[in-house]
Amino acid sequence: MRTVQKWLLATLLLMPTLAMAHVGQGDMSGGLKTGFLHPISGLDHVLAMVAVGLWGAQLGRPAIWVLPVTFPLVMCIGGVIGVLGIYLPGIEIGIALSALILGAMIVLAARPPLPVAGVIVALFAICHGYAHGAELPQSANPLTFAIGFVCATGLLHACGIALGALYQWQGGRALVRAGGGGIALGGLYFLTLAIRG
Repeated sequence: MRTVQKWLLATLLLMPTLAMAHVGQGDMSGGLKTGFLHPISGLDHVLAMVAVGLWGAQLGRPAIWVLPVTFPLVMCIGGVIGVLGIYLPGIEIGIALSALILGAMIVLAARPPLPVAGVIVALFAICHGYAHGAELPQSANPLTFAIGFVCATGLLHACGIALGALYQWQGGRALVRAGGGGIALGGLYFLTLAIRG
């Protein structure tokens, strides 16, 4: 397990450098940089992405990789819907609910069957992907923008998985569940803003 943690740490440290290595070389890099920065620029997105990895780690194998792989794949579908301009109502509410519900799953140490957990994650992935696609800048290349936001999402999932590794120890379980509580409270805050807005 220590090898996995070291690999995740190295990936987290090197990925931003790699993503920024070719900034300024036209549309392709502009789309990649913009797409990469998009998910990490909003706390509501960050909370939900970390929660997916954290919940997957809490559930153990195979959820530890199924949930973080399902999310970006389905998120791309939501991104295409957003780029095409197809209207989906309640996206901001869905994004806020993703943090609230995923955080609550972590707090409760909920262990639904893997297909149920996958559907929950996939439904929220549609909302997040739609938001990314709908907010695609005019100057950005859609393909490189999508690659950017998928890479950033993967890194946020990896952060959640790394934190979720604490769940193996008795004291770590309380920390992971407390983290889920913080994510759920953040989701509740964003839900309040989305309903008012």
